[in-house]
Amino acid sequence: MNCNLDDIIKTSKKILLLSHMNPDGDTLGSMCAMYGMIYNRFKKKADMSIVSNVPFNYKFLPNIDLAQRHFDKSLVYDLVISLDVASIERVLDSKIFFDKAKVSVNIDHHKTNPKFGDYNIIEPNASSCGEVLYKYFKECGWEVDLDSAICLYTAIMTDTGNFRFDNTSSEALRIAADLVDIGVNPADVYKKCYETKTKNFVMFQNYCVDKAKFLEENKIVYTTVYKKDLEKFSAGDDYTDGIAETLRAIETTEVSFVAKEVDTKLTKISMRSKTVDVAQICAKFNGGGHTFAAGCTIKASVSDAVKKILSEIKL
Repeated sequence: MNCNLDDIIKTSKKILLLSHMNPDGDTLGSMCAMYGMIYNRFKKKADMSIVSNVPFNYKFLPNIDLAQRHFDKSLVYDLVISLDVASIERVLDSKIFFDKAKVSVNIDHHKTNPKFGDYNIIEPNASSCGEVLYKYFKECGWEVDLDSAICLYTAIMTDTGNFRFDNTSSEALRIAADLVDIGVNPADVYKKCYETKTKNFVMFQNYCVDKAKFLEENKIVYTTVYKKDLEKFSAGDDYTDGIAETLRAIETTEVSFVAKEVDTKLTKISMRSKTVDVAQICAKFNGGGHTFAAGCTIKASVSDAVKKILSEIKL
């Protein structure tokens, strides 16, 4: 593995780390791990950008409280690193910092990533960005401290669905074991990620699942989320996380998706599947992701976006 990043960081005074919109455990865990590793190895503090609120269950991550939503758009960074960002558009307004950076680095694991950085560290077969990072640290001689290990474990655990998804490889499990050896407590991280939910969160998800629609002999299932639904439950953007997985878990389901209203003519789609390559479907709408877990944003109302997605699903 090319270790040029060491030299780039050494010569960079201003560094920015980017996570993607609607952040999950992988992008946040990877960002916080990179922050900690840069500080420990080079004694430099990086800025961290979040473009959406941090979900409640990830606020335990070391250094996450240092992440910010708003930066002076006139700033020019020596180095900007995107983490778990499949498409640079997913960092929204922070794209300006990536574009203006003296050096940009793209670290990711999505097979649809178009390699938009000056330097690209991408492993499509890796379970998570956290796995890509750990292997980079290991091969380039970066010593992983406990805080960074917690962040990396969170990234890998959440992107593999607590080591249940198809992307759970023997390598991902070996890395998780290494992180446990460093001192990570798997039970503690699991409880914070999966058993720390507000009452409103649970009630909202039950509401969305309850109104799901089933098609094609129950092989396709989807639910819709409107702004009025979010307001009814005082729900944050992260409240829809996991709904598509819940619908996919139904025995008859082959493809599930959630269509969430951004505004009257913009809809966010989150797709999951057992057999269909949903990354290819989402790519048709400038989205992407993994074979069985992907997403996109469609310039259409919720009802029209649902029709567009349904027309592309071939069972």
